[in-house]
Amino acid sequence: MEYIKEAEVLEQTISNEVEQTVKSIIANIRADGDAAVQEYEKKFGNSDRPVRVSEEEIEDCMKNLPEEVKVLIDRVVDRVSAFAQAQLECLTPFEKEFGEGIRMGHRIVPIERVGAYVPGGRFPLLSSGPMVVAPAKVAGAKQIVACSPANYKGGIHPAVLYGLIRSGATDIFAIGGAQAIAAMAYGTESVPEVDVISGPGNRFVAEAKRQVFGKVGIDLIAGPSEVMVFADDTASPRKIAADLLAQAEHDPFARAILATTSRKIAEETIQEVESLLETFSPSSPAHESWKNWGEVIYTESLQEGLDICNDYAIEHLHLHVKNSRELLDKLYNYGSLFINEDSSVVFSDKVSGTNHTLPTQKAARYTGGLWVGSYVKVLTHQEITGKGVQFLASHAEDQSEIEGLEGHKLSATVRLN
Repeated sequence: MEYIKEAEVLEQTISNEVEQTVKSIIANIRADGDAAVQEYEKKFGNSDRPVRVSEEEIEDCMKNLPEEVKVLIDRVVDRVSAFAQAQLECLTPFEKEFGEGIRMGHRIVPIERVGAYVPGGRFPLLSSGPMVVAPAKVAGAKQIVACSPANYKGGIHPAVLYGLIRSGATDIFAIGGAQAIAAMAYGTESVPEVDVISGPGNRFVAEAKRQVFGKVGIDLIAGPSEVMVFADDTASPRKIAADLLAQAEHDPFARAILATTSRKIAEETIQEVESLLETFSPSSPAHESWKNWGEVIYTESLQEGLDICNDYAIEHLHLHVKNSRELLDKLYNYGSLFINEDSSVVFSDKVSGTNHTLPTQKAARYTGGLWVGSYVKVLTHQEITGKGVQFLASHAEDQSEIEGLEGHKLSATVRLN
């Protein structure tokens, strides 16, 4: 392999300052509840409004949001919910015999209280609320607490708020950042305590999720967006460039990477990216993202390219390769896979139905990201009777004797005939 363009910045780290700031926020909210939340909202969000979104705000949003925007969001909710429902139907409870008198199985049980964090960001992302909340609703969560920053005219952007309502959020709060994560994890006078927290966010949100993990469950710690396009000599440099920049514009720290078996495609794509960037707003994060984090890699063979894809374990892996479906079984480390050059990552970002809360920074080695299964528990059970009791008790008695566990041995022995 050869880097035609190498990233100028090689590592993202959470600074000690971020870690300590978040630690302090969590401690203060645990101690002072709503008062601390309000203090941090004033400090970081310039907001002094009540944290709970009122019924009047919800009614106003439902009444005044333009119908064409509602149609778009409704479609997102419906498609994300439909895909989550199809996934849930694959999770099958069972019970069967594993020897005479030994019945075991598992049940699929929804997590009761879900916390959903929806970032405000630079733009009101219409799909972010449904992506986090709708699968929890499908899973059967009884309470879905949603937090999003009050960064639009003193409240949550109406389009984001509508998405939360339509997706099934039961309690909505105009709180952002680490203070939102702390409030949901530990509860305050206003914010209910939850069992699991999901959703993307900035480095403070990510660090807060890391610090509260254990007190609550989390989906994953997601960093800035990532995309890797894997292309051969049949690919279109312009389409590749467009797909790279679509993710680069998410964040100055986003990573847009091309791996290709064609040096010609590599060089032409760089030219296309630089040409297209001239049409972007000077304030677009895509400029800094491409300059600092963009990469173009020339691979000497298709197999070397596949190895690179699996090694990078990227969030979005997009195949601009002839007969790309044939490569499916050779790829196993990615957040989500996009098969053929027209399966744009943007479709998934917006409306196709798969979830866009995905693993970054090589976390795709061990998780596929947020899905309906993130909101259920697989609970095992067993019932032992008759000959099953004698068989298992005899084994447990012998094993406990070897291990030196008197209580374990006793519990088995009293059940032996």
